[in-house]
Amino acid sequence: MAQGRRAGFIAVGSELLRSGRLDTNSLVAARLLRRCGYALVEKRCLVDDRDEVAHAIGQLLERVELVLVSGGLGPTADDITREAVADALGLSLVRDPEIEAALEARFTRLGRVMPEIGRRMADVLLGAEVLPNPHGTAPGQLLEVRGRQLLLLPGVPSEFEAIMLQHVVPRWGEAAGVSARTLRLAGVYESQVEDRVAPLYERFGRDNVTILASRGRVDLLLQAQGPKAEAELAEMESAFAATAGADLFGRDDETLAFVIVEQLRRKGWTLATAESCTGGLVGAELTAVSGASDVFVGGVVAYSNELKSSLLGVPASLLAAHGAVSEQTARAMAQGALTLGATCGLAITGIAGPSGGSPEKPVGTVHIAAVTPSGMRHAGYRFPGDRAMVRELAANFALDLLRRAVGEGP
Repeated sequence: MAQGRRAGFIAVGSELLRSGRLDTNSLVAARLLRRCGYALVEKRCLVDDRDEVAHAIGQLLERVELVLVSGGLGPTADDITREAVADALGLSLVRDPEIEAALEARFTRLGRVMPEIGRRMADVLLGAEVLPNPHGTAPGQLLEVRGRQLLLLPGVPSEFEAIMLQHVVPRWGEAAGVSARTLRLAGVYESQVEDRVAPLYERFGRDNVTILASRGRVDLLLQAQGPKAEAELAEMESAFAATAGADLFGRDDETLAFVIVEQLRRKGWTLATAESCTGGLVGAELTAVSGASDVFVGGVVAYSNELKSSLLGVPASLLAAHGAVSEQTARAMAQGALTLGATCGLAITGIAGPSGGSPEKPVGTVHIAAVTPSGMRHAGYRFPGDRAMVRELAANFALDLLRRAVGEGP
């Protein structure tokens, strides 16, 4: 599978176009397909229309070497992907008795009777390879079409990624001879990272580096291919990691919260949080990590001044003098978090908007403080964007401040 092969992605689901649900599977696909020597060059979101999906599949198969379709493999009437592919390619659908039996057994284990419509998930395109679903019911299907690949996967994100990792990446990645590594940075913006790593493009090739930015975090995706891929990737990783410096917090699938939990565990420290404008976002990130209970004792969402005083011990005189959104209040909240029984405290207070700002403290003003046995750190920011963006940036930058504070201790 030569490097530079092109892939197209189709997300099937009317909900992706008519509600607040976002397509995240294409992002996972782009990341994982890179390991297999494919570059995702086009993606589409389509309503649950059999003719529309069939037309799109036919178009993309003329232009790219791989078409990946996500969604529409369930049991209900709007799950039309299998039929759309059959229409596009002139293939028959055949009910697979082994899949049907496995579906019935799964429903029985869950204490349920499989509805008759559920048997549709056992319908397989003639000639397709079935890819078992370790986390759900509908399996994936893989077809070769005129020397091109057509991959059908469930739309549920956990099932989509599980099938990719278990059945697709090991096979195609090994065949492609691709080695990949992701360097994960925090507390920095995409443009800053671009400026710092740009001189390395001439040495390693711009096509072998991808920068993916989210709110307060940046991923550097590095790739090498060929008989010396591992050695070349190690050289790339060393050079880019040196450029990233202290902003580098992890690699590959390591999350910022995971790294913090491991830092705290190694030092035998515990953590409590005091959140205002983020409303518990930091606590949610931390508790998403398995084993977080070893180090995270809990947190307080103190939105009002009254709770800042009664639960965290922030003096009313301090709030009157400096306001709820201030360096002084953030420091006092972090110190107050220690009274929950932790050795470290993290506090966030800010104005997420769209109202509540002033000329002195405009919307987006956020103060963060972290206290550890090694001392106190504070950072003040003026974040851009709407309420959701400000809150997400605040949570991510707060976690990063905590990471750096914990990391500097003994």
